[in-house]
Amino acid sequence: MLALAVAAEGGLVLLALGLGRWIGVAPFAHLEWTWRGLAWGIGATAPLLLGLAWCLHTTAPPVVRLVRLVEQRLAPLFAGSGPMAVVLIALAAGVGEEALFRGVVQPALAAHSPIAIAVLLTGLLFGAAHWITPTYALLASIVGSYLGALFVLSGNLLAPVVAHALYDVIALAVLVRVKPAPTSSVL
Repeated sequence: MLALAVAAEGGLVLLALGLGRWIGVAPFAHLEWTWRGLAWGIGATAPLLLGLAWCLHTTAPPVVRLVRLVEQRLAPLFAGSGPMAVVLIALAAGVGEEALFRGVVQPALAAHSPIAIAVLLTGLLFGAAHWITPTYALLASIVGSYLGALFVLSGNLLAPVVAHALYDVIALAVLVRVKPAPTSSVL
């Protein structure tokens, strides 16, 4: 599972590079390795984690069903994954998805529309790309718009990459905790 997940997320970097070259937008043009960008990303993870906590504790039926679906269908895919596997998958997702959505799609849309529209449209595309259920797509659209706004406010792609990857590390760790590796029984 690890190799497939990393390959899929890493493939998004290749897609971002190819699409970016085709439309003239360099995916990593606004990526700067700075302490400020890192701090923005770490700080911006807090609201995402509050959203995760809300999802895990709410009684709203659509969200309860979504959490149950994730626990039943996605958690087993990561069952037994060690910390390094979780970090690698999360890092690949943070880099790959942010390169595509915030590095290419959002700047391309912003070149032809107001930045707020570009952020919202990119957020909706991000949600559509995460379609598992309508509820998940809606929540992912909100997160995508949040990450888009973070990119605009920080001016650095590093901020949404770090926030996305750090959130994914924690969310996947929660999944792995909920669904530990199967153990073999001795007769």
